[in-house]
Amino acid sequence: MSRRARLDRVCADAIEPARAAAEETGDGVGEHLEVLAEDDRVVTHFFDCTLPGYHGWRWAVVVARAPRARTVTICETALLPGPDALTAPQWVPWSQRLRAGDVGIGDLLPTDEFDERLQPAYVMSDDDAVEDIALELGVGRKRVMTREGRMECAQRWYDGDRGPDAEISQSAPDDARCGTCGFYLPMAGSLRLAFGVCGNFYAIDDAKVVSADHGCGAHSEVLADAEGDDDIDAAETVYDDAVIEPVDVSDEDSVQADAETFEGDVDADAVADGEATDPVEDSADVDVETDETTEVKVEVEVGDVDVIVTEAEPAAAVEPEPEFESEPTPVESEPTGSETETETEKSAKD
Repeated sequence: MSRRARLDRVCADAIEPARAAAEETGDGVGEHLEVLAEDDRVVTHFFDCTLPGYHGWRWAVVVARAPRARTVTICETALLPGPDALTAPQWVPWSQRLRAGDVGIGDLLPTDEFDERLQPAYVMSDDDAVEDIALELGVGRKRVMTREGRMECAQRWYDGDRGPDAEISQSAPDDARCGTCGFYLPMAGSLRLAFGVCGNFYAIDDAKVVSADHGCGAHSEVLADAEGDDDIDAAETVYDDAVIEPVDVSDEDSVQADAETFEGDVDADAVADGEATDPVEDSADVDVETDETTEVKVEVEVGDVDVIVTEAEPAAAVEPEPEFESEPTPVESEPTGSETETETEKSAKD
């Protein structure tokens, strides 16, 4: 066990020489904060830094003295952060700063030659013939994942968003697991029993690795109910007749009709039969021809909601013209010369 350094009294009392050395180095030297023993006859004096932007920083001045000497010597001066100083985070190598998904389009990520996740796929041979057929035998990759690398990868997948504890998996039916789904494509190799790829176009995990006990609502065995909407109870239709208002219809020209209005609407065709169904605009005179011999006039007044129905006298029946058989029309011919002379002689004799 190392011995704790003893504070030298001569070096500890050299506050003013230490302050002078700090002021010679830079500005903003404040009050003396503390003294710390570094070794025998070696101490460090700390002064508060008053420079803007350096809150919590301290000026450090190291002084020492030789054995049996009565004067101190200034060793070094520096500006150091204190316990509550605002400092930049500790520098981390770029290989340790990478996170999942940091490699984007066009980026290159060199792999460490001694990456613990990889191991040689096969032992290199001195025979060139063996090297030539290595790819054909399925050992063409120079390195493959180690057992530790595969276990780490499997655990990361299992604990992620496509494992059994994912929210979508918890909300799916208990029997809707990926391992029993027709769209589940098992992986090859040692991870075959635990993981596969989803091949359902409509699933949120399509083309992604999922665990065998993961689940979702797009399971192949989730079938629609064949009965459809037959089991849905439909409520009976209810009509609101509380707003129907009775209307008095006047009698004119010996024509009586019962008319009913619904919110000021009147059917002119139904008035002659004693009903009113089709809408008629308020404050309007409507003339409706029911047939060739009857004319009905309906007047609607908004104020008193009175309906006046008039029926014109039936039109006189038109007798059909008698039909005659067509006879040939006589055609007069021009008289000849002899016929003209005979007519002249008869006129002279008369």
